[in-house]
Amino acid sequence: MILVPAPEINYEVKDLIGWRDVLSLLSSSTSLTNQPQRLHRLSSTPSTQSTMSGKGKGGRGEKKSTTSSAKAGLQFPVGRIGRYLRQGKYATRMGAGAPVYLAAVLEYLCAEILELAGNAARDNKKARIVPRHITLAVKNDEELNKLLGGVTIASGGVLPNIHAVLLPKKSAAK
Repeated sequence: MILVPAPEINYEVKDLIGWRDVLSLLSSSTSLTNQPQRLHRLSSTPSTQSTMSGKGKGGRGEKKSTTSSAKAGLQFPVGRIGRYLRQGKYATRMGAGAPVYLAAVLEYLCAEILELAGNAARDNKKARIVPRHITLAVKNDEELNKLLGGVTIASGGVLPNIHAVLLPKKSAAK
């Protein structure tokens, strides 16, 4: 077995904005620090300081905490994924960007599968996605079929397919 080192990627949690950045990371080995137009988009929040002078804190309330998912612009829970990575003992050390990256990849995969399953449900004139639609979405997409080739989806069924040998032969035209 030959081990190939992964490309070195330099980024921080605040630098990842969303799953689109993960796609750009996966498609190229450049770091996010080389793309200044996307960086620090979330850091320009308006100040809550009061302009009144005098004693006290000037009307500043308690600072609202921001989740790491919100900082990264993701819907998937970055903190929970980080906790699972730590508790799973997959490695002795874990970088700050690892749960962000994993959450972004998982969110992208879920969005892709749900989009294709929604299309399959709409093709079948249904408003609700059922396991059959997920199966049709995965099996009809080449890359998802390769990724989830050994996965069985409960109540998913199979792709409709009739082998050409079993079809009735065309009669010769007279």
